[in-house]
Parts: sequence; structure tokens; C-alpha cells
Amino acid sequence: MRNANSVPKATLQRYPVYLKALRKLQKNGVSKIMSKELSQFVDIEPTTIRRDFSFLGNLGKQGYGYEVDKLIDIFNAELGVDFDEKIILVGSGNLGRALLNYNKWDYVVGEIACAFDTDPEKVGSMFGVQVYHMDTLEEMMPAGCRIAILTVSENIQDTVDRLIKNGITGIVDFTHEHFKVPRGIVVKYVDVVSSIQELVFVTNSMNTTSSDEPHPQIATSDQA
Repeated sequence: MRNANSVPKATLQRYPVYLKALRKLQKNGVSKIMSKELSQFVDIEPTTIRRDFSFLGNLGKQGYGYEVDKLIDIFNAELGVDFDEKIILVGSGNLGRALLNYNKWDYVVGEIACAFDTDPEKVGSMFGVQVYHMDTLEEMMPAGCRIAILTVSENIQDTVDRLIKNGITGIVDFTHEHFKVPRGIVVKYVDVVSSIQELVFVTNSMNTTSSDEPHPQIATSDQA
């Protein structure tokens, strides 16, 4: 991107949403789209879309709209990714199975190319994705794979070390366990419980502020 530091965080977070919609439109044969039309797909105001796109240059023409293919090419080039990542899943237990069964990877980041597990009974095809035994990681790791989703519950540090040794540079961590990684390795922690707790706190706060009654736990000016 021309100057990534100048792009607001909220805008960066919306780019994958645009990509998902654009790639789906492309697959459905749509070649050109107006910001007003794209707005209906992504539920984002047209003015916001035009402002977000402006950080990537002059992408459209007034009265003509945007070329879908061109937009996708520019996003891919400017963001430095092609959204066709070959991802591996390590751990195919209950959570791993749910992720394999999740059918919304298309148009966003790529696909789970394969999975690995230490349980021989889980080896085979699961929701159309091949599950290999962990002993074959070095042999069956997809070429060029950089991203791993980690859902294991045992030997986590050893597993992480092994993944990094075999070329993994980004880890999506569902384990809730502490582990160390060297500089240059990116870890994205996913904690569903904390997210729910945060959501409960926010919704409770919204209910409180919308009420005419003062919150019983908020101290007034003459209270400690």
C-alpha cells in the first residue's frame, strides 16, 4: 500500500469485507459495480466505500463505477496477498471439525488445504479435507504454506516449534495456552469466551446508559 500508516484501522478492517463481496461478484459474472450497489452487498455506506477505496488510488470513474476485476487486482497487489493461502489445521477434534465444516472460507483468505492430528482414528477425509497423522507433517505439508490454525490441547510448544521449523510464519491460536515464538512469527489469539464476556459488558453498558435510572455501582460525586 502506498502509505499503510496513513490508512485508518477501521478502513483496513473493512478491506477483507470488500474483497469477499468483490470476489463473489466476480464469480457470479459481475464486471462493473457502483459504490451504491456494492453498499447493498456489504452494508457499508457508499461514501465510506469511496473514501476507503481512495487510499488505494483513483480506482473508479464518476457515473461509471468500478471494474470488479481491476479492484480485485489492485487489492491483491497493494495489500501484498492473493487471498489464496493454503492453510493447515493442526488438531481435528471437536473445534477442528467445526472449522473444517465451516463453508465461508471462499472469497476471503483461501482454504484449509489439509489437517493433521495425533489420533490415528481421525486420519482420512473429513468434510472433504484430508487429515494426516502428525508424524507425516514434514512429508505432507503443502508447498509454500505459511499459515496454521492451532487447536491442539497437548504438546503445544513442541507443536509450534515444529510448525515454525517447517515454514509456518503465522499461527491462529485457539489453544488458550502460553507458548513462545521467535521474532518474525505472527500469532493471532482467538478467545471466544473473552469475546462473549466483552460483548456482555458492552450490551449491559448500552442498556445502562439508555436507562433514566443511575447505575447502582457507579459512584456519585460525594462517594468514594
